[in-house]
Amino acid sequence: MSTNKRYCLALDLKNDPVLIAEYETYHKAVWPDILQSIRESGIVLLEIYRVENRLFMIMEVNADFSFDKKNIADAANPTVQRWEELMWQYQQALPSAKPGEKWLLMEKIFDLNSNS
Repeated sequence: MSTNKRYCLALDLKNDPVLIAEYETYHKAVWPDILQSIRESGIVLLEIYRVENRLFMIMEVNADFSFDKKNIADAANPTVQRWEELMWQYQQALPSAKPGEKWLLMEKIFDLNSNS
């Protein structure tokens, strides 16, 4: 049985087919330093799915992961800051996001394995 914890998050892209295509192109060749920062934070699986301009991220993390530690490490990493600034050209916050919020945690409302 896995001791990893799963988080799901959502974010929107600007609703422009050209920008969406560019965003996907960047994610076909994510910068190595970004991949390293993700792995070093304790994230062991990260997938992003898209429908129209809505993004859905699945993250599985180990026991060492914390959002606070990840945010502090990201703020101190100039490459991560450049990546985030670049990605924000394509992204837009969900309507319920607070100022400065990007990806919002989603609430799990159903689990097949809990409903047997």
